[in-house]
Amino acid sequence: MRDSVTKRRVSESELARLVSYAFGPTARATAWREFEGGTYNAAYAVTLDDGRELVLKVAPPPHLKLLTHEVDLMRTEVDFYRRAAAVGVPVPEVVYAGFERDLLGTDFVFLSLVPGTDLHSLVDGLPPAEVAAVRGQVAGLTARLHTITGSGYGYPLRDSRTWQSTWRGAFGAMVDDLMADAARLDKPLPAPPERIGGLLRRHADVLDEVTRPALVHFDLWDGNVFVQRDPDGWRVTGLIDGERALWGDPIAELVSLALLREPEPELLAGIELTAGARRRLDMYRTYLYVIMAIEGATRGWYDAERVKFETWLAERIDAQLALL
Repeated sequence: MRDSVTKRRVSESELARLVSYAFGPTARATAWREFEGGTYNAAYAVTLDDGRELVLKVAPPPHLKLLTHEVDLMRTEVDFYRRAAAVGVPVPEVVYAGFERDLLGTDFVFLSLVPGTDLHSLVDGLPPAEVAAVRGQVAGLTARLHTITGSGYGYPLRDSRTWQSTWRGAFGAMVDDLMADAARLDKPLPAPPERIGGLLRRHADVLDEVTRPALVHFDLWDGNVFVQRDPDGWRVTGLIDGERALWGDPIAELVSLALLREPEPELLAGIELTAGARRRLDMYRTYLYVIMAIEGATRGWYDAERVKFETWLAERIDAQLALL
């Protein structure tokens, strides 16, 4: 299990208090275990005495210095699930959201347990036709998600300067925040942060093609897509970890849907990748790759595996910068 300083773990007595607080003084947990994986929230499988199987997620302590956009992400996640469920996208049910911060000093939420297995664990062992069918389902669900329209663009965070009336303004502020984070964390990148920011800003005019703020998950890699085999084949049972959702360009969803690869035809169903859309996709890839390259410095771990990954990722960033 990869450890992280952002994980605010709970003791058995703390868990008992959370269960009592959320479900009443007589409620109790009959079983619980921490989930492996993940580098941000602490997460647990919890079984209640009434038989319900839930997931408890605990946010990092609010005093930690994280990336600028990592503010109140659990509140974003809860809002994302409620909005997505309203349009029929399968997501965890928000059973109880605790934002009072009087028990743990940070946010927590109880969610329904999504049945099935994450696609990342299965994809290499599935026939190509079955993978294509799942990706087609995911494309349909994200298209439905993107019908949800917001009141502005950017990250829906308290006091976020990325919240803007135009996507050009919002994405520009997102880039500025990230480049400031890269400089603050002093992480090696293929180019200085100011040069990366400048390359992204030089193409800002194509962002004006985005005229409606759609709800974008922005972290839909295969590990956040759960599937289950039914008699008729694989079915998507849930899209999880919606805390990094933003309001903006639906094309940005392709960056994580096809993480570190080109999107498959099934993911592009109904999407026209015009020259402007391809340029925007290159910009969003660069943005996400830089996040991935520098976030390790805020998690408190830096082992040989991480060094190898960041070296490999730097090559991907360098290739993206050449396209810009």
